[in-house]
Amino acid sequence: MSTREQTDPGGWHVFHATGQVPGGPPPRLPEPPPWRQFRGGPSQPPPPDGEESALRRLGPGDVIRQLGSDETDIINAALLLRRPLLITGPPGIGKSTLAFLIGRELGLGRVLEWNIVSRTTLRDGLHTYDAMGRAQAIAAWRAGVREAAVAGLDDGADETGSISPAGRQQAPTLGEFVTLGPLGTALLPYDRPRVLLVDELDKSDIDLPNDLLHALENGSYEIPELVRDAAESARVHTSDPGGHAVVHNGRVECKEFPVVVITSNGEREFPAAFRRRCLPLELRPPNREQLLAMVESHLRMRPEGAERLVDDYLHRVRSGGTHSLDQLLNAVQLTTLGGFQAEADGSKLVETLLRDLAKGR
Repeated sequence: MSTREQTDPGGWHVFHATGQVPGGPPPRLPEPPPWRQFRGGPSQPPPPDGEESALRRLGPGDVIRQLGSDETDIINAALLLRRPLLITGPPGIGKSTLAFLIGRELGLGRVLEWNIVSRTTLRDGLHTYDAMGRAQAIAAWRAGVREAAVAGLDDGADETGSISPAGRQQAPTLGEFVTLGPLGTALLPYDRPRVLLVDELDKSDIDLPNDLLHALENGSYEIPELVRDAAESARVHTSDPGGHAVVHNGRVECKEFPVVVITSNGEREFPAAFRRRCLPLELRPPNREQLLAMVESHLRMRPEGAERLVDDYLHRVRSGGTHSLDQLLNAVQLTTLGGFQAEADGSKLVETLLRDLAKGR
């Protein structure tokens, strides 16, 4: 252990919740424990930059520390142990934002988002196969070859009437119709971990958490369509815009286990087998100073009247209502515009912006 680690209780941290883009080389994660090492390869190119999405989530300014020391310890433990984070807390508190905070501070590139609904299956997250599209493409290819043969544009046919190999067009490959989902893309062999946001897992079918266990534990999966194909490798689409990857023998295995951020609004409990593979983190509502700092970070200023709206927002939250940070930012943005009179007719609009979401209107 280094001298700094002995004197600084946070010396083992690689994540400090600053949200600042690395000025030089991004922080390097320590080696994973032996039971969380994977051997996927060959290495994929670095992922695209995700700063545009991070700006929408975090704002352009420095991110004000909302996480306490206990929460930061849990996040760093998940990073070092290569375990998923299971984040709980009220809706709109910023659970999903944490994935973008980690990605920006550690320089891990674009966050892969997997938004869960009741119909979501594990296959949706791993890969999709467009069988109908492939059938149509093959039919169109065969029709084109026949037309070329008839028109004599393919160097003609031989004595048996077969189309000459020199004139044949390239047949559609199987990989053109396979697209890796967010989870499948995150498990590709990158040199540095990808960030995967699994948003609102508690809305899923009851079987999905258990179905996730194999992929999260083994860091690998197989694509049955490619396993059955005769080709040893296939170039497939990924979840990154315009992204592609080469899959060998139909099997994908990560090189660095991704940073998996799973959010839940607490609508139901997860199986014990799933929970033991995750590190739990419960986010608490921010206080007045943190809310004002967040407003200033997103709007690049502290508008006149922001304090009053923050106090109104906190009063509503403490009265037992369900509210989102987005509501506060919307109210501050609109009501601090020049010419807006919040005390007059605008009071009804403020009430609408800061309404209790639990009432369903």
